[in-house]
Amino acid sequence: MQKVKLLYVEDEPFLGKIVKESLESRGFEVHMVADGGKVLTALKQFQPDICVLDVMLPNRDGFSLAEEIRRLRPSLPIVFVTAKTQTEDVLQGFATGGNDYLRKPFSMEELIVRLHNLLALAKGRSQALAHPAGIVPIGRYEFLPLKYELRIGEKTRKLSAREADLLKILMENRNFTVARKDILMKVWGDDNFFNSRNLDVYITKLRDYLRDDPAIEIITIKGVGYHFVTG
Repeated sequence: MQKVKLLYVEDEPFLGKIVKESLESRGFEVHMVADGGKVLTALKQFQPDICVLDVMLPNRDGFSLAEEIRRLRPSLPIVFVTAKTQTEDVLQGFATGGNDYLRKPFSMEELIVRLHNLLALAKGRSQALAHPAGIVPIGRYEFLPLKYELRIGEKTRKLSAREADLLKILMENRNFTVARKDILMKVWGDDNFFNSRNLDVYITKLRDYLRDDPAIEIITIKGVGYHFVTG
């Protein structure tokens, strides 16, 4: 199996060495860059599948780099890692083209989950484009996200906008774990307690809607999120 090529931009040598070795032990091919001024050259030469990008770098900051990377590689997933904790920094990270944001110190397990989620999301988007009629197969079901419909045999169920958005996220991350917080931010725009309880209700509804195919499961990973299995 071909390795996922990961461009890792980090100027702290000790942290960089640990993360690089850990990623390589998980099957990633990692090219590490410590100087912000050398990132774009590495991007063109290495042609990564995903990028992990620190914000505070010598010669060039991660936010401005992300903007240029996004222009050169519009679909490349970018994960920011930084010691910055202010909400405005997080918002700036997303505004400049980041797909995810991880605060230091972080666990390798969380980083790995987020990388796999983004890779699966990118793959899911490309696969969705392969269905010109807008029909996405889910086991025995057909999902029509543009029409908010879920079909099986002769039965068609109309979905609410949030039900469709939630199912789309799960489908794009099928056979991977998607973080609960990520779902809340994408569907509700806030991960507060009220929205979290709403998410529980919507997950229960989707499980009921998909019960006619026993090969489909929405597995709760306690304290992390959900794992969508489609057989």
